[in-house]
Amino acid sequence: MTPREQFLAEAAKRILIIDGAFGTEIQQRKLTEADYAGSLGLSKDQKGNNDILAITRPDVPEAIHRAYFEAGADIAETNTFSANRISQADYGAEHLVREINVESARLARRVADEFATDGRPRFVAGAIGPTNKTLSLSPDVNDPGFREIGWDELVDVYREQAAALVEGGADFILIETVFDTLNAKAGIMAVREVERDLGREVPIMLSMTLTDLSGRNLSGHTVEAFWYAVRHARPLTIGLNCSFGATQLRPHVRALSAIADAAIMVYPNAGLPNELGQYDELPEETAALVKEWAAAGQVNVLGGCCGSTPAHIAAIARAAKSLPPRVIPQLDAVTRLAGLEPFVMAA
Repeated sequence: MTPREQFLAEAAKRILIIDGAFGTEIQQRKLTEADYAGSLGLSKDQKGNNDILAITRPDVPEAIHRAYFEAGADIAETNTFSANRISQADYGAEHLVREINVESARLARRVADEFATDGRPRFVAGAIGPTNKTLSLSPDVNDPGFREIGWDELVDVYREQAAALVEGGADFILIETVFDTLNAKAGIMAVREVERDLGREVPIMLSMTLTDLSGRNLSGHTVEAFWYAVRHARPLTIGLNCSFGATQLRPHVRALSAIADAAIMVYPNAGLPNELGQYDELPEETAALVKEWAAAGQVNVLGGCCGSTPAHIAAIARAAKSLPPRVIPQLDAVTRLAGLEPFVMAA
């Protein structure tokens, strides 16, 4: 079976579990500059460059992947949220982008395959963050038409990362924390170019992040508008992550679930941060909140974002275990006639 077919077969049986936060787990390990920089001899400080640990301290992301799989995760996200030329330029490490992504995917793949020996498949989602650039908005209030980056450049940035993640063994590309819908479209284009190069489908997961309680992202799209803007890509999953906790996301999960003919994946923060920027929501609290979505038949994949831990993922897995997954609507006739089915290579 293809990765899409295998994923959908599993998602038809049960609610799948994606892992939790990586950044906060890394922070708890109190790593030093030497841990991050290793022997690479880079000109800039690397402390805080979590992605580079795939090269300099692979034992750290490996241990985190292992902890999440032990907690019950079915899907591992690669530790590559900022592993692109734009973000790595801040560390003078843009020349290492391919290596970081390949090694991160290989690491996640190896651990996933170890856990899959129990007969239950484990998946690897190659994580692509939004970068700190936006195609839709100007960073200069005095020049609304100005853009720090163009479409072709951003597509190329995403393409480099996506190709490396697939090379390393990722099953899917997860374009996550989408604050600008046009950025997401550039990511979709990049994956389509990788598909053409490989001659096979690379399934896409899309996850939007909201910037206010009205349910819009930074480029002004509601969850419904976001879905209709990206539906042509036939994403394997569509959903929400970050920004808010499960309480704030509840109405938007319900709205998206009612219209999307793709699997719904939601991984909220562990509540809202306190005045020190820390997350206080306990695992059982988060699990009880997301269980409401599962009980209402609104989700196919659950997990956690900022502040979540292996304990949160274990609690979510327990809460969802006895509940059936959301039934994914079939492609309608209009969609099929429009040629929007998943990628299929000609014989």
